Amino acid sequence: MISAKQTPALNILAVDDVKSELFLIENQLREWKFNPFTAPDGTKALEILGKTHIDLIISDQVMTQMDGIELLINVKSLYPDIPFIMLTAFGTIDKGVESIKKGADDYIQKPFNPEELLAKIKKVMIFYDLNRSNKKLKNHLLDLYSFQNIVTRSSSMKKALKLAEKVVQSTKTTVCIIGESGTGKEIMARAIHFAGSKMENSFVAINCAGIPSGLLESELFGNIKGAFTGADKDRTGKFGTARGGTILLDEIGDMPLDLQPKMLRVIQERVYERIGSNDLLKADCRIITATHRDLDKLVKDGLFREDLFHRINLFPIILPPLRERKEDIPFLANHFLEKLRKELGKSLPGISQKAMDQLVDYHWPGNVRELKNCIERAAILAEDELINPSHMHICTTPSQIDNKINDKIKGIINISVKPEEFSLDKIINKTLKIALNRCNNNKSQAAELLKVDRRIFYRKNIKLPKY
Repeated sequence: MISAKQTPALNILAVDDVKSELFLIENQLREWKFNPFTAPDGTKALEILGKTHIDLIISDQVMTQMDGIELLINVKSLYPDIPFIMLTAFGTIDKGVESIKKGADDYIQKPFNPEELLAKIKKVMIFYDLNRSNKKLKNHLLDLYSFQNIVTRSSSMKKALKLAEKVVQSTKTTVCIIGESGTGKEIMARAIHFAGSKMENSFVAINCAGIPSGLLESELFGNIKGAFTGADKDRTGKFGTARGGTILLDEIGDMPLDLQPKMLRVIQERVYERIGSNDLLKADCRIITATHRDLDKLVKDGLFREDLFHRINLFPIILPPLRERKEDIPFLANHFLEKLRKELGKSLPGISQKAMDQLVDYHWPGNVRELKNCIERAAILAEDELINPSHMHICTTPSQIDNKINDKIKGIINISVKPEEFSLDKIINKTLKIALNRCNNNKSQAAELLKVDRRIFYRKNIKLPKY
């Protein structure tokens, strides 16, 4: 007797027009603790499939009304996720091969060996279970990293999303995502990957600033055994792992100068060599770069190669900081809170107006990541009540404002107006222009300097002349 104690109670449909053969299979399946269903022909089998959940089909190939091949074609058309094992007559291996070509998952010759049949049932079901698990994982990743999951009401962020969606199918185009820490550069890169044709393959991210310069080349391109001290085995490298998928070179602005020519070659020629090897390997993957640095300034300072800059800056996508899209703060805060309701199992009725005002007024040097962390902390502390300022951990004192902003707003603003032009409106307009000038035409920073709403610059139509 064959024990199937470790096998789940599957619903298995056996199809054969020979009653004795069908009876034999049914009894064997019942002995293995499966739930057997039987059909004398393909037509009856399709009727059962329309009414009952079936996990696996075992069918004879030669039947009078509808043969096994015809049934197989119908099943794969209507129920592609049901595995199918074909029974073939002794010595007809070619018939078994034909059934595999038509979509069968396996075949077994009659009269079958019970141990062999059980082994094939288990093998096929393991394969299908793995396949279903992979599909669930892919669907989860698609939902997690889809463009629809990047919520915004900001026109500048919507522009970035449109650019990202346009470049999805241009897999050979190098994309450069630019934005401060916490603006969602990796999330945008993953959205591009999972929306494209390469989503079936790996997404590999490497932080060029987080790995010592001496090890970065090996991490990127791999090495052969003995290439350098400590290289005790062959190493594939990130480009090898990302083959057929996407590689994200995060913080590429921090890549060492001596490694930049090799990266230029990879982007231009799509080939690379592992350390210690002269064999050319194909860089068959989408390349996305990301940085918070001003690459143009790095080029001028001699810290970044100009030719590499032009190669990676082919399709720039700029993610604005959260302080420049204040309209997104309430939207994002409520979006994060909605997710936390499900994760924490708490009602969390909302965010009080006072707390929301504080969120909107804050500078957010850590951008969206900092806002998400702030809402998560508040949600944990709140007990089925409105989130209020006491639940949040943000500081609005000047010492917490980004140092870059402090540098821009230092100094005294002197306003001089001719007597004949003296009016409150003139003074306001002059003040707004001086603030804009000090903040390099950044309206959010200028508004922060003057302690006013940034919309005043639009109402007054204040902007600096372009030279």
